[in-house]
Amino acid sequence: MKRHNLITAVLITAIIVSVSSCDSKRQPGKIYMPDMAYSRAYETYAERNDSIFTMDAANIGKRIFYNNLPVAGTIKRGELFPFSVVPSKTNGVDSNALINLTASIKNPLPALSAVDSAEAGRLFNINCAVCHGAKGEANGPLAPKIGGVKSIVAGSPGYSDGRIFYVMTYGQNNMGSYASQLDRKQRWMIVQYIRTLEPKKDASAAAATPAKDSTAAKGTK
Repeated sequence: MKRHNLITAVLITAIIVSVSSCDSKRQPGKIYMPDMAYSRAYETYAERNDSIFTMDAANIGKRIFYNNLPVAGTIKRGELFPFSVVPSKTNGVDSNALINLTASIKNPLPALSAVDSAEAGRLFNINCAVCHGAKGEANGPLAPKIGGVKSIVAGSPGYSDGRIFYVMTYGQNNMGSYASQLDRKQRWMIVQYIRTLEPKKDASAAAATPAKDSTAAKGTK
């Protein structure tokens, strides 16, 4: 009888424990790795709880440090490597230091396909032609209002690919940065598109050579 009662008591206790520990799928009884079970992520524009999160690495305390930035040295999938030249006091827009630094950086993209070339032209017309004109001749609709807009086709032959990319990334004179409007790949695509707007070397050389007088070869009577 006592043995029967003991078995019954054990079974009842086991049932109570199992039911009480599984009453909610959202709140399990025990968690082996709580950081994996409860994510620290939050909605992008949600209000941040300052008692839980902090952006000050020097004053973390018991709070979680989170500054919205990717891990240092990482890039998102499909993104090109960061541009290594950054503005400084020693490499101004027209300094020899900048010219040498940017000249050493080549366009990382292969030659554009017909589809990519059309997309590069579309991006140029949206972001650049409004000032520089559809052919880069500084005759866009906003050029007279802004002032100081330079001709791309006149200036770009003397600019390396890296320098053109630098100007689009950080701006120059009245032109602001386009790094927020165009990602790195799109900026490099536009660099290639700008090259297609430049006058062809053969045509310019032919124009520079004076035409011969057709009557000189025949002589005069």
